[in-house]
Amino acid sequence: MASSRGSGPATSPGSGADGSADAVKRVGRLFLGAAALGALNTANARQPLSRTGRSSVLAFAVGWPTSELPLHAIGWQALATLGFIRKGALRTPAGLAGLGLTAASWAGLHRIWKDSLPAGEIFDEALREALGDELDAGDRRDEPMTPKPALELDRRRIAVPLSPWRKRYVAKESTGLSYGDAGKRNTLDIWKRPDLPADAGAPVLFQIHGGGWVIGNKEQQAMPLMSHLADQGWVCVSINYRLSPRATWPDHIVDVKRALAWVKENISRYGGDPNFVAITGGSAGGHLCALTALTQNEPEFQPGFEEADTSVVAAVPIYGVYDWTNRDGTGRADMGPMVGKLVFKKRIEDAPEVWDHASPMSWVGPDAPPMFMLHGTNDTLVPVEQARAFVSMLRAESKNTVAYAELPGAQHAFELFDSPRSFAATAAVTRFLDAIRAREGHTVDV
Repeated sequence: MASSRGSGPATSPGSGADGSADAVKRVGRLFLGAAALGALNTANARQPLSRTGRSSVLAFAVGWPTSELPLHAIGWQALATLGFIRKGALRTPAGLAGLGLTAASWAGLHRIWKDSLPAGEIFDEALREALGDELDAGDRRDEPMTPKPALELDRRRIAVPLSPWRKRYVAKESTGLSYGDAGKRNTLDIWKRPDLPADAGAPVLFQIHGGGWVIGNKEQQAMPLMSHLADQGWVCVSINYRLSPRATWPDHIVDVKRALAWVKENISRYGGDPNFVAITGGSAGGHLCALTALTQNEPEFQPGFEEADTSVVAAVPIYGVYDWTNRDGTGRADMGPMVGKLVFKKRIEDAPEVWDHASPMSWVGPDAPPMFMLHGTNDTLVPVEQARAFVSMLRAESKNTVAYAELPGAQHAFELFDSPRSFAATAAVTRFLDAIRAREGHTVDV
């Protein structure tokens, strides 16, 4: 029998030094692939890779958080890079190429952050153009609810960009209040300072969430804005409304009007002034905000409560849809089939008047309330060109103030996080509404 003395363990292909080298090469290739995806995401955040079709939705989904939280993206990429380096990625040409791509991505992300910082200056210019000497004319220092300092984007908020705003200002007894018969979809929350007197007569902001008329709820949008205004002595109301495909247009706007009528009748019990109610909303909520503002007390959208007061003193639609008929080609050509199937349950060819009346552009006229539109140039869900067209129509027809701020590099939903643009938008909307308060001579009565 042959002796096995002196013979080593059997060697299989790919084991030992060769296997280790192959593993390192794989790590290097993986790092290069991850770095390429990161760089692609950064490029998309700076300049969306698609603005039409389904790919534009993907461009939004990945570009939106990156464009508003670029420092966080650098952090995530840095953690991944350290992990690949520990596994030997830089011992391969692919790994070194990946490091180069990552460095370029970080440079791009830093540029995105720097580009977002002048948002306050852009808002200031837009407001001064629209309001002139009225901007910052109201002196509220003598009001009983002394305004607190403006929000500051400190390091804590940069690190944790989703503050628990709602817990501070929505009391248990002010949550889920019913305004209609559609269960949870007909409920609202009231935001206010705990020390706001019940008879304060405070100004009121009415907030409508977005979500493409098919998703969303009252706890998801405008948190920085409502918390800041509540801090300043306002009463804010965020609502749910019926959603498609279960709901069919005009259920959505009818619910908004019904909730607004409820606010007019009941908000005085919560410290609000029913005679000073402003309205805002983003995306689909921006559409409903604009439509509500331009159809005040319109019986068509108030079935069964035609006599109710649904007027507002000002409106702030944010990245809203202003036309469902795409009359001037500034909208999305691919939006029609979606809303026709899910929202209207009718094609535009079969119900042109319904589609037309659902479009804020169709209601533009001389009696529009003061309006302040906000939109980002990188919005891949609602083209910025439609906002420009809507503003032009308003400026040509309305006898009232029309302000418009266009933010370079901002995606859809730019104000959801605690970001430089979000805080600048909050400050700008507050200044706009305070100017309207000063114009109307509105004061708190306590």
